[in-house]
Amino acid sequence: MLEAAHRFGTPAYVTDVATLTRAAGEITDAFPDPWLRQYSLKANDVPGIVRHIGTLGFGANVVSGGEWSLAVEAGIPNGQITLEGVGKSDADLRRAVGAVVAGEPLRWVAIESAEEAAVLASLTTESGLGTLGRAARLDVLLRLNPGVEPETSQALAVGSGSSKFGLRETELEAAIGAGGGPRSPIRWRGIHLHIGSQLQGLEAWRAGIRQALAVFAVWRRTLPDFDALDLGGGFPVASGDQPVPAPADFARVARAALHEVAPGDRPSTLAVEPGRFLVARAGWIISRVLHRRAGRGPAGQPMVVIDAGMTELVRPALYGAHHEIVALTSKGSPIPPGDVHDGMLTLVEGPICESTDRLGQHLLPQLERGDLVAIANAGAYGSSMSSRYNGRPRPPEVLLEADGNLRLVR
Repeated sequence: MLEAAHRFGTPAYVTDVATLTRAAGEITDAFPDPWLRQYSLKANDVPGIVRHIGTLGFGANVVSGGEWSLAVEAGIPNGQITLEGVGKSDADLRRAVGAVVAGEPLRWVAIESAEEAAVLASLTTESGLGTLGRAARLDVLLRLNPGVEPETSQALAVGSGSSKFGLRETELEAAIGAGGGPRSPIRWRGIHLHIGSQLQGLEAWRAGIRQALAVFAVWRRTLPDFDALDLGGGFPVASGDQPVPAPADFARVARAALHEVAPGDRPSTLAVEPGRFLVARAGWIISRVLHRRAGRGPAGQPMVVIDAGMTELVRPALYGAHHEIVALTSKGSPIPPGDVHDGMLTLVEGPICESTDRLGQHLLPQLERGDLVAIANAGAYGSSMSSRYNGRPRPPEVLLEADGNLRLVR
């Protein structure tokens, strides 16, 4: 970490490839082949990281044309990319149809509304897709909003009935009709589901899968190609000492729910879309102390201002997320790895001209200008949600390879 700061400056994103690989192995063990494992690029879209995840048996899940381009840049072929998201533009949908016409279709597109289905139907007609034969069809999933209450913060509860995401069960028929029905160039493949992020329990996951399977069984009898169920992601990363379910726990619940239905009503194609679980713990932000303020904390404790903040990691300011911060040096001297030092509760602030640019309180040794710290669990929704507010340049992206070498990937 110190070498990364010295070679590339601060702030810098550093991703530990060994930690990333272990996380991918845990997902693969929980959801082995023939499960499809689609890495959700929204968590971290740096092509060098996406490329490594692709070598570990993962496709890519994208929510925009921009993420699609980054996945392709990382070497993921269209046939291993799924497109979803509530913000798909007409241009994104036109590109998906064009990929089918060009003979390089996406694995599938998940739609969110009857309006989106109607746009796709119009684009397939405009492109002449329906004249190219049965093999040239656009595979589509219907995103179901299960109306459950996920065991997570409200900001991350995308499967709740009041969220903006997905179709209610009563809206599916209208969406299929708007897309041209069973005889459309759209090939209706199945149901897409995403309960929420950082799920702290299993009950909403279980309830959502059961509802999705019930809906799947109904439409399977009407739509001849209906065979897929994509369960999304949401596998949590522990913060502090609070235990959370592991991917194997989610897989166990999914298997049990699948065995509750008759074999003829089970989907033959199953997928998950992990994001945060793969990259969060592998990522660190290396930052340098700019100021020390005596007695500025809420109880008179010291405050330090560092050169990384909401432009590099917006989650604390956005919804109060907590990220541990550890010191790499104290008063200019390196702290040996694993060294237990006497710390004092210190308020850590970012450098941005906003009072909400605050990274919480942490036990840290005495820090002075120039000392280095590392922000943990920053591999997910750090770089991908970064901004250039205050005219700040994008930080370098560095991979810490398994052999200990550092490689600059952006």
